[in-house]
Amino acid sequence: MILSKSEIDAQVRSLSVLVIDDSQYMRKIVRNLLLNVGVKEVYEAGDGVSGLETIRTIEPDIVVLDWELPMLNGAEMVRIVRSPDVFPLPHVPIIMLSSHADRTRVIEASQLGVNEYLVKPVSAKSLHDRIISILANPRPLVRMGDYYGPQPRRQFPDPVRSPRIVPEDSPVK
Repeated sequence: MILSKSEIDAQVRSLSVLVIDDSQYMRKIVRNLLLNVGVKEVYEAGDGVSGLETIRTIEPDIVVLDWELPMLNGAEMVRIVRSPDVFPLPHVPIIMLSSHADRTRVIEASQLGVNEYLVKPVSAKSLHDRIISILANPRPLVRMGDYYGPQPRRQFPDPVRSPRIVPEDSPVK
């Protein structure tokens, strides 16, 4: 189903979004970005434990989650949320917003069940684009072994175990 721009804008305006970041300054920035792209309801939590409780309480439509958090980091939080036998809202879309831009971290987040991954500093356009991706192209939730989360877009090879292929004529060996 293809949504029109006005339908997408209406959906964005109706969203409730929870921002979980230990930096009050970063929460304020993300809150302002969300308000600027049309989101009307923005909630905040300053650590992973209160973030889990807030998810249970307000049942947000989307969670924007920092990787580095006190007490319970973002990766640990995703593991808990994506446990359908334990957590009451395992389907909530999660946008990981992190200062870590390395490929292994992005792959790990994807393997944990994060819907989207953004790197700080983030722009309103990038955040809006990820929200639109979640709304307009929702991926079905799947269970594959220990994994529960959005259907992977593609399988990533393990960067540690994948052989490095170097052309024979390359000076690098």
